[in-house]
Amino acid sequence: MKLILHVDMDSFFSAVEVRENPKLRGLPVVVGGHKAGEEKAVEEPDKRIRGVVSTCSYEAREYGVHSAMPISQAYKLCPDAKFLPVNMPLYKRVSRELMAILREHADKIEQVSIDEAFLDVSTKVHDWNSAREYARMIKRQILEKEGLTCSVGIAPNKTIAKIASDFVKPDGLTVVEEENARAFLTPLPVKKIPGVGPKTEETLKRMGIEQVGQLASCDVQKLVAKLGKYGTRLHLIANGIDESEVEEEWERKRKSLSRERTFAEDTKDAQVLNDCVDGLAEDVYNAIQREGFIFKTVSIKVKFEDFVVCTRAKTLKSFHSELSMLKKAARELMAEFSAGKGKKIRLVGVRVSNLGVVDEKQRRIV
Repeated sequence: MKLILHVDMDSFFSAVEVRENPKLRGLPVVVGGHKAGEEKAVEEPDKRIRGVVSTCSYEAREYGVHSAMPISQAYKLCPDAKFLPVNMPLYKRVSRELMAILREHADKIEQVSIDEAFLDVSTKVHDWNSAREYARMIKRQILEKEGLTCSVGIAPNKTIAKIASDFVKPDGLTVVEEENARAFLTPLPVKKIPGVGPKTEETLKRMGIEQVGQLASCDVQKLVAKLGKYGTRLHLIANGIDESEVEEEWERKRKSLSRERTFAEDTKDAQVLNDCVDGLAEDVYNAIQREGFIFKTVSIKVKFEDFVVCTRAKTLKSFHSELSMLKKAARELMAEFSAGKGKKIRLVGVRVSNLGVVDEKQRRIV
């Protein structure tokens, strides 16, 4: 019997900030914009703090603030909120402490972001009631040791566990037993399925599919015709089927690596943009060198002044490990955006994907 937990910290960045400064408790807190240590002005964050909301407290959410919202818009919705810079070193340290706690209680753990992880506890507990008590014990330890709350979903597979962890927040615990999986999923909107974004949601809506139950009963061939292979996966998930395993970090192969930069002022200066691309390419190159990867696909991401995002990608004929090749490909992709015409640019990102590793013993790419 497989028993999977998905542990998701509640409003992680802002919760850590409140823990560090109890005077913030009960106040709307918005984390985003400047990096820790940089000058910031909370008097006019709509003009002087750039970027987007990373996390906000539940008090801020009552005003309509949410993650990925521009800081300027968050300020308009909640001008009295406490606007704080992102303190990533602090959050990473707390994350390591949290994952150490979770690791003590799992057969296998798969950390999927700084504040969430899947736990396979199949040999730790043997029925749903004991799984529920086990999750409560984990939640208590996190609260006692770290002063933070989390929401937990328990299910027979990863996808349902992730959906369940978001079912009751904050400080929630939702158990979906195997025989109840279909009943749990059926009334949910399709956007609750991880990976279903606005485009897929709209495609399904045009097919008359708005709830997971409708997706489950749809002819899979119709889904494949519209969504390709992804249609098959969605149909399986809608029927409560997900065979993916909880994978330790060393078992997983990194699929991509990227770096981004948000400008202090929107720009369309070609030299500024090209210098930024070169710097990001160097950061990406240094990162993949440390991890021992070589690359085949290079991508550029651009966010314009109106927040429209465009991406371009180039797949090379063979794998490469040279910085010069990465810079050349990134520059070529950036060229159409840095001609000095059109809208100003707010953010630039460089990404490598389609990664490989050289097996030194056999001198082959794996």
